[in-house]
Order: sequence, then C-alpha cells, then structure tokens
Amino acid sequence: MLIKKYTIQKSLQERKLYSTKVWLGDQLQPATVSFKNGSITAIDLEKHPDAKDLGNAVLMPGVIDVHVHINEPGRTEWEGFETGTQAAAAGGTTTIIDMPLNASPVTTNLKAFQEKLEASKGKLNTNVGFYAGLIPGNAPHLEALIQAGVVGVKCFLTHSGIDEFPNVTEKDLDEAMPIIAKYNLPLLAHCELYDTEMDCDFDNNPTSYQHYLASRPKKWENDAIDLMIRMCRKHQCPMHIVHVASAEALIKIEMAKKEGLPITAETCTQYIYFNAEEIPDGQTIYKCAPPIRERANNDQLKQAFVTGVLDFLTTDHSPAPPTIKELESGNLRKAWGGIAGIQFLLTASWTALKGTMPLEHFIPLLTSKPAHFIKANKKGTIAVGMDADFVIWNPETKNTITEADLFFRYKISPYISQTLCGEVLETIVNGETVYQHKSIQNKNKGQWLLQK
Repeated sequence: MLIKKYTIQKSLQERKLYSTKVWLGDQLQPATVSFKNGSITAIDLEKHPDAKDLGNAVLMPGVIDVHVHINEPGRTEWEGFETGTQAAAAGGTTTIIDMPLNASPVTTNLKAFQEKLEASKGKLNTNVGFYAGLIPGNAPHLEALIQAGVVGVKCFLTHSGIDEFPNVTEKDLDEAMPIIAKYNLPLLAHCELYDTEMDCDFDNNPTSYQHYLASRPKKWENDAIDLMIRMCRKHQCPMHIVHVASAEALIKIEMAKKEGLPITAETCTQYIYFNAEEIPDGQTIYKCAPPIRERANNDQLKQAFVTGVLDFLTTDHSPAPPTIKELESGNLRKAWGGIAGIQFLLTASWTALKGTMPLEHFIPLLTSKPAHFIKANKKGTIAVGMDADFVIWNPETKNTITEADLFFRYKISPYISQTLCGEVLETIVNGETVYQHKSIQNKNKGQWLLQK
C-alpha cells in the first residue's frame, strides 16, 4: 500500500530537464523543459537549478513511426504489442501506427478493430494508433471504422501476402475514395502493379538477391503510383504512398504535388541505409517488397528528403518467426518478406542521412511531419500544452548492434552487426520514463491514439 502511494505521489511531481540542445522552435538551443501529468507545463531558455542536466544530449520530441506491423491478435507469436512497443521505445519512438493486415482477423470491419483494441490492452509501452484496411467489398464498413478512430485506411495494389487481405482494383478505389475523402483521412497504398510476373529465371536462382531484385522491377512501382495519382486527382482524396523504393517515381510525385494534389509519400530506413550491391545471396533477412534497390537509386531517395518530395521516414517493421524466413535454405523465393527494424528508425536513418542533411533538417522527418500526417496535434513538437513524449539521445555516439540489443520478439534483423550513429539514452512516454539504461523501466505507459 505504501509503495502504491509513493508511486502516485511521484507521478504527480513536475519534472524538469535541461539540455544545451533542445529541439525548440525548429532549432537546437539551450532550454529547460518542465512537464507533469503527461503534458509540457513550461519552457524556459535558461537552466533551472532543480532541472536534471542532460549536458549536450539532444532532447527532442519522441519519434513517430506511422508504418509498422504488430501482428496482434491472431499472429501474436510473430511480434505482439508487448514486444513491439518495447522495441519502439528502446529506439526512441513514442508513437506507432499499426497496419491492418497480419493480424487475424484483419482490421477491415468494426468488430475486428474492437478485437485489436481489446488485444492491445495492458501492453502499450508507446502510444499506438491504427489504420483500417480497404479490401474488395468492404467499403460499406469504412465509415464505422473511421468513426471508431482509425487515423487512415490502407490498401494493396498487389497481393499482400495475406490471403484474407486481397488487393483492390480501380473499381474498389472508386467506391471507397469518396468515403475516405469525406473525412479528410489519407488512403495509404502499397504501390506495386503488374499483370504477369517477371521472366527473370528467379525460380532457378532462388537464393540470388539480384534475381529477387529483378523479379520486382521499378516499373511495377511506377505504374502503381501513376494509377494512384490519377485516382487522387479524380476523387481529391488524400493519398499517401508508402515505402517508395523506385527513384524513377519521384518525379511523378513531385509533379503531383506541384499540381496541388493532396499527396504525401514516405520511404523506409532500409531503402536508404542498405544497398542492393552489398546484400549477400541467401540472406533472407533483407527481403522486403518493394525490394531494396541499387545505391544510385537510393541516393536519389535521400535527396528527395532535401527537396521535400518525400515527406517523412518509417520502418515498415514486419517481423516473422524464423520458421518462415527460410534462414537455413536462403530461399528468397519462399521466404516471408519483411524487415524487423522498429528499434532503428532514429539511429539507422540518421546514419544514412547525416551526410546528406544537418540534424536540424532530419529531426522533423521523424517528429512534426509524421505527427501532422496523422493529425496528432499534441505530438511532434516541444511546446507548452503538448504531450510529454521525448527522446534523449546522443547523435555522435557509435554502437555496433548485437542480438542482445534487440527488444523485438525474434532476434532476426539485418541491423545486427551494423555500426549505427546515435545512442538512445532515455525515452519518455506521456511524461513517464519507459526506456533508460538499456532496459525498460516502466511498462504500459502508452495510450491509444484514436482520431476523434
């Protein structure tokens, strides 16, 4: 009883943090940030004597990852909210948005969404929002899902890998986009489109990464993005292109934005950190769709953040049990696709981009820009009245990742053995320290992020 009382009293105390590098007013500057009961209460451009001194560590809003697969309920053994959100917090992420597929049932009707909410209770170590799924025939369910609080709707233009989440056609888009546009929510699209599979002899070379790369060409992405731009123009429905991997599509996105269409686009850490030329054959941990492409292509993706053609970064964290990753056979044809990387959005992305842009240009790609995308009006910036979600980190420190560092369920990731720039010192979710000293300090401090 005494312990419980102490915990309550402690949570009500105002906490003050000082750093010479606080992300404030779109710049890093000295400041003391005070917060209490999950909200920022004061900001002062001087050091308070009772503030904890963080030195030169960067104090910035918590990272927001708007593209992850948690796989609960139904495929919880693949990841689950407990381990997935712990891994996110260990990487400095304080808010994630969960995709509607890979759970079972898939989130394509209100009952399934309620099952997902129920499954997540008591397991949120970060804030979690949710997308609804668009599949053939479920457009009549979208309005109920939107009113229940999803932050967007996701569709595939090619097979998703999950039979109960089939891809949509233009007819399905015509039916659904006016409903989504009515609520001014984004329709997120996995953009690959084709009539027949590529004849590149992949069947006879199933362990060859170059053959896998040839099996999913840039043209598939380019054609799908052409379709979605046309549909965006037709319905004026906010359109978001997930995981852009083809640099050839960047000019299409740029022109659509100049036209004034409500279109946004992301790419993922793996598409700018890794390069096809360096991926060994038989290493199924690198398999994702679209595939990681060549260095010259990926350098153009990096520049697209400088020009604003790409809006923000995500991980597309997509874990799977070792049994379906074909780790022993190295068979890229058969292996489940998807990269486990929820823990490395901040550090691996910074490692990839620090030669392209200064830290001041990088921070919004993980904070204010994704917050704006999901209309999380109290997240993504440090200001009085905003949510007290923070990451404290040192961008200069280098660490080589080991299996022991991983917090997600399976220690399977291409980031193992990579030397990354940046060390997360502390992650604060709703004013409570969740990650510090390389361990989870306080569990279940996250909340649902529902769009109401």
